[in-house]
Amino acid sequence: MNRRTLLGGLFAAASVPVLTSCAGGITSLDGSGTASGGGGSSKDGVTIGTANFTENQILGYLYAAVLKQAGVKVKVRPNLGTREIVIPALKGGDIDLLPEYQGALLDYLDPKTTATEEGEMQNALTVALPAGLQVLPYGLAEDADAFAVTRETARKYGLTSLADLAKQNGKLIIGAAPEVKKRQVGVVGLKEVYGVEFKEFKSLDSSGPLVKGALKKGDIDVANLFTTDTAIEDNGWVVLTDPKNLIPGQHVVPLIADRKADDTVRKALARLGNVLTTEHLTDLNRQVDTDKKDPEDVANTYAKRHGLAA
Repeated sequence: MNRRTLLGGLFAAASVPVLTSCAGGITSLDGSGTASGGGGSSKDGVTIGTANFTENQILGYLYAAVLKQAGVKVKVRPNLGTREIVIPALKGGDIDLLPEYQGALLDYLDPKTTATEEGEMQNALTVALPAGLQVLPYGLAEDADAFAVTRETARKYGLTSLADLAKQNGKLIIGAAPEVKKRQVGVVGLKEVYGVEFKEFKSLDSSGPLVKGALKKGDIDVANLFTTDTAIEDNGWVVLTDPKNLIPGQHVVPLIADRKADDTVRKALARLGNVLTTEHLTDLNRQVDTDKKDPEDVANTYAKRHGLAA
């Protein structure tokens, strides 16, 4: 894909410490069309929502831990559902803050975007977000979509990249969360970019027990998973490469309502973003999915261990 830069410069997030080179100090535009500088207030507390998969729940509890440490009253509403549910909830005031992923959020807001680099995507998000919402600086941790097959399937059909799927058009079954059938980073994009057509689409879950179980049993041939899912390594599954850059970068980024985006919230989440790495996030997922630990306990332990909470 050709890349484009939607804005000439980066908007520095007001009163937020400068992040490392992997993080972007950019916020969205508020309703007045000027850079949002933290005019909201968290004094009445912040309600954090999460999507319906393990990692997002962990992130929600990590947000809660660092905000509590900063003196903010928090409430977590985990496992609310897909982006099609949680974004309207954020806009409507049912929640105030949501852990998001750059590329997936941008694809949801602007399916025709060609931005794939972190800075470009952050800029594009400032344009695409509805009034009243903003993204805070993105962190070090990244979790992208992946399309995986078993070793046996890879050998049988000669699969190493997404492009190879087109050689087996009409033969393979893909399993994923229902919304992936209509997403660019999903069935739509696989057809447009790679010419892939599947025999069947099975509606399952987001890198969860249903889709992973179906891949293990052979009920599906291709699974849409997340790159931080430890099941990929544990099972020796093959992640198909993406030579045409269908899948954008997916750094974790806080999505927040302007009404709550004050300096206290910004600084607390920036500290977390500078500490939490992709490797850390993968390990936290393993503790919940494999070791069957509670997501809130895992998040709180991590925050304390890394000096983010008392």
